[in-house]
Amino acid sequence: MTTTEPRAIPPAQRTLPAMLQRQAARFGQRPLLQVAGRAWSHADAASAAAGRAAALAQAGLARGDRVALMSGNRIEFLEVFLGAGWLGAVAVPINTASMGPQIEYFLANSQARLLVIEAELLPRLHTADLRRTVLEEIWVIGEPATDWRPAEGVRLVRFPSAGQAIEPAAVGPGDPLAILYTSGTTGPAKGVVCPHAQYFWWSVNSAEVLGVGPDDVLCSTLPLFHINALNTFGQAALTGAEVVFESRFSASGFWPSMRACKATVVYLLGAMVPILLAQPEGPGERDHRVRTGLGPGVPSAAGQAFMARTGVRLLEGYGSTETNFAIATAPDSPRGGVMGWLRPGFQARVADALDAELPPGEAGELLLRADEPFAFASGYFDMPEKTVEAWRNLWFHTGDRVLRESDGAFRFVDRIKDAIRRRGENISSFEVEQVLLSHPAVAACAVYPVGSDLAEDEVMAALVAREGQALVPDELMAFCESRLPYFAVPRYVDLLDDLPRTENGKVQKYKLRERGVSATTWDRGPAGRARA
Repeated sequence: MTTTEPRAIPPAQRTLPAMLQRQAARFGQRPLLQVAGRAWSHADAASAAAGRAAALAQAGLARGDRVALMSGNRIEFLEVFLGAGWLGAVAVPINTASMGPQIEYFLANSQARLLVIEAELLPRLHTADLRRTVLEEIWVIGEPATDWRPAEGVRLVRFPSAGQAIEPAAVGPGDPLAILYTSGTTGPAKGVVCPHAQYFWWSVNSAEVLGVGPDDVLCSTLPLFHINALNTFGQAALTGAEVVFESRFSASGFWPSMRACKATVVYLLGAMVPILLAQPEGPGERDHRVRTGLGPGVPSAAGQAFMARTGVRLLEGYGSTETNFAIATAPDSPRGGVMGWLRPGFQARVADALDAELPPGEAGELLLRADEPFAFASGYFDMPEKTVEAWRNLWFHTGDRVLRESDGAFRFVDRIKDAIRRRGENISSFEVEQVLLSHPAVAACAVYPVGSDLAEDEVMAALVAREGQALVPDELMAFCESRLPYFAVPRYVDLLDDLPRTENGKVQKYKLRERGVSATTWDRGPAGRARA
């Protein structure tokens, strides 16, 4: 793939069905995918999408309908994702760590009519009130371990076979392909409406940054419900490369997996690199074909140590679910320690609170916009006010504080939004607070990030007990474990008489963050076990 080739594709063909058809014709039986013991050629992907679209249509799904997906990395996930796009329906991937209340919210908010779920995750639905959704049918991948039945009016069926291939819908580049939920900071999670062309441009930009070509083998241990892994599939489909998805990240198994699949390009998140560096050094760290990798959020020192030990240079970059791969480093970048430089097709501004541009060297909020139509998300599903707020003045407001240096490089400073990032996941402090406040002994709480040794955040909660009640951190965390994803359960707990507040009663979280972990803080430990 040359730099200009995909960029020359006409706008009307920047859709998922067009991409699959074009690459099937061009690359045919070249290997495209390996996942969970299954494989596709480039031609197989288009056929699988057409057959799954037929099955969706037979189930009554039509253009614009939402199809929720909750599954680990397996071929059925991609089949449904591609099939929905082929049909003109909208895929709604759900984080596999989500528990009943979160799943119920995602289903209700997206108004999904169908849920495709892996059998082992089916018990998560037991605490979700499906009567509050418009769900009509649940397709189960695998054999359920229980005989649970959903609410009346919702059919539970085994994952059906593909149907007779149908022609793709006449979707346009601005039509929605997926709704990807990103954690809210002052409210519930927001569903980011991602059009077909945004997915196309994610694939183009990522492939260009990494120099992906037809001889590459891409390997990702990241989950397919995130844009990172989803667009890794797009990179391979676009360029004629092959992609291998592992079921999960394993520090001890990482390099053996890379050798086994003959990977040349890898994908790592910030915390994963220090974890790999904590492993004992061994010859396997050099005995591989990996030539480069994507490592957003990796500390500069960790990136240098990783290069010295493994010979793999990790490239930095910036992009969010709402935007695209707009800022990146390159193998020949003059220096590291920065997010990178602005890529072709995007505009960036470092702005003050009034959206006025700030001079180089002065920190402000990063604002982004794209030159190409539909290269960014089109908004938040069923949240028009939040959409207008985020895209005000025709710029997308990232909520991240950065500064632009004299040579044009962008350096990350911190997050403006009250979000927490842990284990590669964005956590809504609001959602964690709602769970804690549902405990009968909690009168008030505030949830906020504190630093960790793994280039990410740890979750901390300051709690005030109800009068006459006693708060026991161990019991509270057990309460949270059944109601929150594992990565959102607080590690640290401070029991306070009251929370610091402004004159109008608003909690001053910055004071709690400044206080941080103290001698009186209860520590659950990094593995989820309380320490003295």
